[in-house]
Amino acid sequence: MVKFIHAADIHLDSPLRGLERYEGVPSLARSATRDALERLVELALDEQVSFVLLAGDLYDGDWRDYSTGLYFRRQMNRLREAGIRVFWIRGNHDAASQIALRLTLPEHVRELSCAEPETVILDELGVALHGQGYAQRAVTDNLARTFPPPIPGMVNIGLLHTALEGREGHEPYAPCTAEELVNKGYDYWALGHVHAREVVHQEPWIIYPGVLQGRHIRETGPKGCTLVTLEHGRVTRVEHRDLDVLRWCSCPIDCSPAADLDGLLELVRSSVRQEMEAAQGRCLGLRFELSGQTPLDRDLRRNPGRLEAEIRAAVQEELGDGGWVEKIKLRTSSPQRQLAQEFLPAGFLQQFFSTLDQDPELLAAVQDCFQEMKAKVPGELFAEYPELDLEDPQAFQALLHEARSLAELVLSPEEGTEDED
Repeated sequence: MVKFIHAADIHLDSPLRGLERYEGVPSLARSATRDALERLVELALDEQVSFVLLAGDLYDGDWRDYSTGLYFRRQMNRLREAGIRVFWIRGNHDAASQIALRLTLPEHVRELSCAEPETVILDELGVALHGQGYAQRAVTDNLARTFPPPIPGMVNIGLLHTALEGREGHEPYAPCTAEELVNKGYDYWALGHVHAREVVHQEPWIIYPGVLQGRHIRETGPKGCTLVTLEHGRVTRVEHRDLDVLRWCSCPIDCSPAADLDGLLELVRSSVRQEMEAAQGRCLGLRFELSGQTPLDRDLRRNPGRLEAEIRAAVQEELGDGGWVEKIKLRTSSPQRQLAQEFLPAGFLQQFFSTLDQDPELLAAVQDCFQEMKAKVPGELFAEYPELDLEDPQAFQALLHEARSLAELVLSPEEGTEDED
């Protein structure tokens, strides 16, 4: 029996995005990618694997200094002492052209060629590894096309950093199709580049293990690597193993059942407890999205500072130093009520937004107005706040919902100010 680990997209020493904006972030969040790598090494030692495959983006770009390389080398020495070999390829983030600083690695750590597909035969294991890394950041050629045919009598494994036919949120580098990989005749394809775990195909196995450690709120849920078992010249077992030390969680809260602020906060606490149980003691980065029709909507929108402080306090009671609130998004709405007659005819906003939903030309005109505003805002803002991406239909609809709620808030009469007969 032979075991190996397939990991990718470690992005070692990449900062978790935007931590400087968040109050109360635990210190371990700042070393999360290093801690996840240590867990990878510990898993390799515990499972007594024969080798480890790293399918690109080991690094996040050029090092700030040599500490990144020294840390990686120190972890690799732990594997060397146990006789575990490591094979890796470069991806778009750590392409040969992207890394200026270099550090000699131990002999048991082997980088496969960036110039052409390279084959490494492990006779004692009955395994043939085929792989090619990135010489440049943007690789648009189909690298898989030139991979060699499988070696008879061996378990053939391909190592490739690719977006396949394309994956949302990822540059279409080293494009190829799953069908091409299947037809190559290999037993296992160890892919990298896509940050979400995905089993693309079984027998032959084509797998993205996903990132080792989520780095921002769009990388939610368990993250880790794939542990593979070979027996009698074939893949017999494929397992995902969680290795993340910090878990990002998106927590939708339906506020409809909440009669008051205390009720809403209890919904928040319940959500936090569920995430704590699922995370099995890991640190949590939480984003709450409050939705649903609730009479609290007016107060929540008129005093968002208090809402945020109350939620942060409730979360701190549950988590202590074990997490923090990344963001709170307010998507609630008020129960239907008559708008103040002195401002607009009753039902005007409801009619306007209903028309907007059914009139493509009017919707396009509104979107053009948003685009004009976007052109005046620094582009960096949209990298940090993808919810403002007006080209994303879901993001645009969310902005319209927010606009409607704010308009209703401003144009509705204050409680108790309606004329009485």
